[in-house]
Amino acid sequence: MVLIYRCQLELHDSLYYATREIGRLYETEPVIHNYALCYALGLVDSEKYSTNVPEKDSYRYFCPEQVPKYEEHLTPLNQQGIYITPARSLNHTAILNTWKYANNNYHVEMEKTQKNIPSFGRAKEIAPESQFEFFVISQKDIKDLLPKWIRLGKWMSKAEVTVQQLLKFKVNEGIFTCTHPLNPLDVMFTNQVISYDVVNMPPVSLIQNVQMRGQYYYLEDIKEQIPVQMVYRFRN
Repeated sequence: MVLIYRCQLELHDSLYYATREIGRLYETEPVIHNYALCYALGLVDSEKYSTNVPEKDSYRYFCPEQVPKYEEHLTPLNQQGIYITPARSLNHTAILNTWKYANNNYHVEMEKTQKNIPSFGRAKEIAPESQFEFFVISQKDIKDLLPKWIRLGKWMSKAEVTVQQLLKFKVNEGIFTCTHPLNPLDVMFTNQVISYDVVNMPPVSLIQNVQMRGQYYYLEDIKEQIPVQMVYRFRN
């Protein structure tokens, strides 16, 4: 049995993460990576799969090393039959914030300076009340496990989650176009990708407006098409 949920996010704070850095400009792309959503939704038990911190500790409060463990953390979702797609913007606005900091050379021992020259940078963030959409595909009913509120991005911005189960969908096969952003590692082994647009962002750039050949779900309620058999895969 396959269950498909359409989830919508509404930001209650400005959302920031550095999708790209252009000189002093740090820009947030209006797309949320599916890895980030898995952690934000509480579907990843990082304590259970960690061997570097005591059992009483948690990655939520302390991370002893800056080494991502996506494969270790997300593979159990494959075993549970749960998959989260990236989120796209339904409507959003951007805001530009400028921040400044001073030259701190005078704090260094034996180094003197007569100048305190401020520097600056700009962060392009997604404004509150912007809305995003993503899908949850599951082999079991997890609607009650999805939280009402989550936090995202560098500032741990608050967002509200609304979940709708899609009851009308069917499986078709052939050439189709998926406008929703996808993680290419998760679809290229089960579908023949013909053309796409790239959304450059770490840790894995996403693709959208994808034309591909293979099996797909046709979501009758919202007239959308998404690939079948999406699972988390990782670079060797």
